[in-house]
This record gives sequence, C-alpha cells and structure tokens, in this order.
Amino acid sequence: MENLPKDPMILLSYINTLLRDNYDSLEELCEDKGIAREELEKALSQAGFEYNAAQKKFW
Repeated sequence: MENLPKDPMILLSYINTLLRDNYDSLEELCEDKGIAREELEKALSQAGFEYNAAQKKFW
C-alpha cells in the first residue's frame, strides 16, 4: 500500500484503471502488485467506495 496514491479519489481512479486495462479480477491485481486486498478495500471503503465484482470496479 505504501506505493499507492494516498488520496482516495486518485487511488480509486488508479485501481479502477488497472482493473479495466490489465486485470481480470481484484484478486489478480492484488497478487501481482503485492497489495493486501483487505487493506485496499478498507482504504477505499473509508472514502465511501465498495468493490463490485460483477462490474469489476470500485464505486
């Protein structure tokens, strides 16, 4: 998480762009980038966002 943007809106945009362009799932993204999924979801949920697996994005 230390190499990810700290601003929640920028983090949201960054993660959703990676999901859209490069990964088939949040699990794949987290594994490849060495990110703890729970930490990522917590950081974005604190800003009011949740992951939608069907749409493969946070919103």
